Amino acid sequence: MTDIDEIKRVRQEADRLYSPQQVEQAFDRMAEQVTSELADQDPVVVCVLTGGIGPTAKLIERLDFALTTDVIHASRYQGTTSGSEINWISLPRSSLDGRSVLVVDDILDEGLTLEAISRFCIDQGAASVYSAVLVEKLLGRAKPHQADFVGLEAENRYLFGCGMDYKGYWRNLPGIYACKGM
Repeated sequence: MTDIDEIKRVRQEADRLYSPQQVEQAFDRMAEQVTSELADQDPVVVCVLTGGIGPTAKLIERLDFALTTDVIHASRYQGTTSGSEINWISLPRSSLDGRSVLVVDDILDEGLTLEAISRFCIDQGAASVYSAVLVEKLLGRAKPHQADFVGLEAENRYLFGCGMDYKGYWRNLPGIYACKGM
């Protein structure tokens, strides 16, 4: 059980890396790039639950072309602050066969989850798979998956806000924050 006093303390002590205005500008840039690449491809936009809910909503409201949406729930964190093996909780109900797919998530950290989801989409017959993340964490090493559309970059710290959470909390914040000492 999470201590709510700890949750509040983490928020109070956090460093704000990006303001709500900077986040909105990042979504504007991403939408322009996605539109340029996918506007004529009838894509399926697949939201990665749970962190991708906010970023997916913010991104698709800026896309003025025909698309369908679906969700996938694959997680390595499950309410903790360190990742483990991927837990497949829910898969898309839409057929991905022959479709262009845009996978949207909150953050590209180590790249393992997005790599697995992209592989899943290809295995389901997707014609092409793109990925969009609000934040790419700069780790200083190669990742198994690179996002096609990245809104912002951040140092290698534990982040929350804009879909990213701290022990299940603070996904709802409009800015992006980094925990002190993490």
